[in-house]
Amino acid sequence: MMNAPQVGVVMGSSSDWEVMKHAAMLLKQLGIHYETKVVSAHRTPDLLYEYASTAETRGIKAIIAGAGGAAHLPGMIASKTIVPVLGVPVPSKYLKGMDSLLSIVQMPKGIPVATFAIGEAGAANAALFAAALIARYDNGLADQLNDFRRGQADSVLAMELPDVD
Repeated sequence: MMNAPQVGVVMGSSSDWEVMKHAAMLLKQLGIHYETKVVSAHRTPDLLYEYASTAETRGIKAIIAGAGGAAHLPGMIASKTIVPVLGVPVPSKYLKGMDSLLSIVQMPKGIPVATFAIGEAGAANAALFAAALIARYDNGLADQLNDFRRGQADSVLAMELPDVD
């Protein structure tokens, strides 16, 4: 299928969307077809297993999984697929995402999850990392990703600082 999603963007709750939409926005900007879904590790484990175990056969090349608190979603997905899982710690109310970060980054040996920064920057960087993975096999996407990076460099080079008074 021409428009089949290449990246899954999943989160443990719809409240995580405020962070995870930053991954979706970058994927869209780069023209990468993606799907979004709420999949709770604790409340819908059967859905999680089904989603993860069918990802590869559905053409998913990377899964960006955002979760807060105990943040089991990325690791549980990784345990059921060999599709690369990119974990995004979502800020939590009381521990500001440090709990999520530690839960995701401390995966046991043998079940890797790439872990990104807490919050919006992590979601955006996970999307860019997924794009880089796919770009290894897609020259058009590689060109777009290089253009994106050149645009970032150009914006820095165009910055001017005000004079001191």
